[in-house]
Amino acid sequence: MLDVTAERLFLNVEASLAGRRWLHALDARSEALATQMAQAHGLPDLVSRVLAARGVAPQDAARFMAPTIRELMPDPASLTDMDAASARIARAVASGERVAIFGDYDVDGAASAALLHRYLRHFGIDAPIRIPDRLAEGYGPNPQAMRALADAGASLIVTVDCGTTSPDAIAAVAGRADVVVLDHHQVGAQLPPAHAIVNPNRQDDLSGQGHLCAAGVVFLTLAAVSRQLRAKGRTDLPDLLQELDLAALATVCDVVPLIGFNRALVVRGLDVLRAQRNPGLAALARAARLSGPISAHHLGFLLGPRINAGGRIGDAALGSRLLTLTDANDAEDIAARLHTLNEERQHMERAMLDQAEAEVLAEMGAGDGPAVLVTAQPDWHPGIVGLIAARLKERFNRPAVAIAFDGAGRGTGSARSIAGFDMGALVRGALDRGILEKGGGHSMAAGLTIRRDRLGDFRDYAQAAAQGRVAALRAADGLRLDGALSARGLTVELAQTLHQAGPYGSGHPQPVFALPRHRIAGAQPFGAGGHVRARLQAADGASISAVAFRAAGTPLGERLLGGGDRPLHLAGSVSLDHYQGRPQVSFRIVDAAETLK
Repeated sequence: MLDVTAERLFLNVEASLAGRRWLHALDARSEALATQMAQAHGLPDLVSRVLAARGVAPQDAARFMAPTIRELMPDPASLTDMDAASARIARAVASGERVAIFGDYDVDGAASAALLHRYLRHFGIDAPIRIPDRLAEGYGPNPQAMRALADAGASLIVTVDCGTTSPDAIAAVAGRADVVVLDHHQVGAQLPPAHAIVNPNRQDDLSGQGHLCAAGVVFLTLAAVSRQLRAKGRTDLPDLLQELDLAALATVCDVVPLIGFNRALVVRGLDVLRAQRNPGLAALARAARLSGPISAHHLGFLLGPRINAGGRIGDAALGSRLLTLTDANDAEDIAARLHTLNEERQHMERAMLDQAEAEVLAEMGAGDGPAVLVTAQPDWHPGIVGLIAARLKERFNRPAVAIAFDGAGRGTGSARSIAGFDMGALVRGALDRGILEKGGGHSMAAGLTIRRDRLGDFRDYAQAAAQGRVAALRAADGLRLDGALSARGLTVELAQTLHQAGPYGSGHPQPVFALPRHRIAGAQPFGAGGHVRARLQAADGASISAVAFRAAGTPLGERLLGGGDRPLHLAGSVSLDHYQGRPQVSFRIVDAAETLK
């Protein structure tokens, strides 16, 4: 993507308020391509710079701005075991078998389960969904739950967003029910004895689709099932394109790379979502008081957290149930429950984060601290540790693990990583060495189970395994800026075109721009999360509203609230908000740097 051998400082910022170098996102070649792209397609210069910095060639710009499922969808048969999996599900549809679905308790699991359930319901198969209790059962299928599904008459059990690392659970129903695994998590040493395992991260899978979330895998599988049924003469097939809202939700919330087919899933899924065809998603949007056209940001920060709240601190099945509903009144009831649970989760998270940050700061002392942050407390809620790990990773820019121990000394932990460090591999290594009781995940996120008396061993192992790699990643880390503009240049038209170049996220990062030499015309804290709202003014008098999330208590927040006449270089992203039906532009500050005297 980028030539890191000749990186140039942006605005000569060697050390920002966050201690980061500011770097040009484009090298000389990319800048030339950006100019060519702008001239060929009539795109604003800043938008062309964004695309060029992310490796989009000038000839591909038009297709990138308007991705299609038809053009970007891979052949489902390219995934290992897809033919066997789709044929087995098609056989169940044709004969009206009893099918059961076992899913995970996060958004990807809920959306994947709902996607499969809605497809089967079209053919008159009411497949029950089993979501494990995060606290009592942990992640993935367990033998008792699988046997219960078989006892209830299921001759086919489909696991979604789980199952690859559950050989014992799947073996528990051998001879009683066939099991098809549709997953995307990294694979352990032993594949389970399933009828078929579709997982693009299998070592023997050469499809190149390892970036898919589970819902993406389910979508491709159902496309293959429809192909099988069509070949047998069936014409009463559901329109899978009308279920893209579920695939979009899962793709954004599971933080998989927004490239290739994933990007098409989100862009086209948002079109479906805006039509509010799914009563559950429509009710959840109302409960979240979502205003303006639904965007990827709304999926990740408003809808996703509410679906997750059930799995974190309430009924784990609420999310998948909501997404399968056809009755608007039932959807309103469950959406309201999830909204309330999410508010409770927010209160818990704030208290836990205060404890975790205090623990990390004490451990760091005057030094740089460990390569991997490992925090643990006996009174934490295990359903929220993933959020704590994510917040620590963001603040301290290194992999983080948060663990909640119960009264028996058994810890449930969650890990989040920085780009370039494989957290799933670290957890699997600790599991192979007997340090963990259970563990798995992917490069950016993982879960684990550990005994309290092995916590020190895990800390030592994580430090030894990560120190050199993380140190190198942090040393090379810099904030990459796509260009510079002023408050007057932040127009609605620019924001709309930048929005069209999205959605942004993992693999397609949010554009970051600089506002050079702007003054703080006023700032004040707001909200319970430590946010700061400010007014930024350029030298020509033009101004723009801005916000710095979770900035209170940081050097950035203190500088914004301190104001003063001396201008700052500010870095952040352009946001298009809607108020009373009108689009408004604002600036989301992520960093700032003092100007040279």
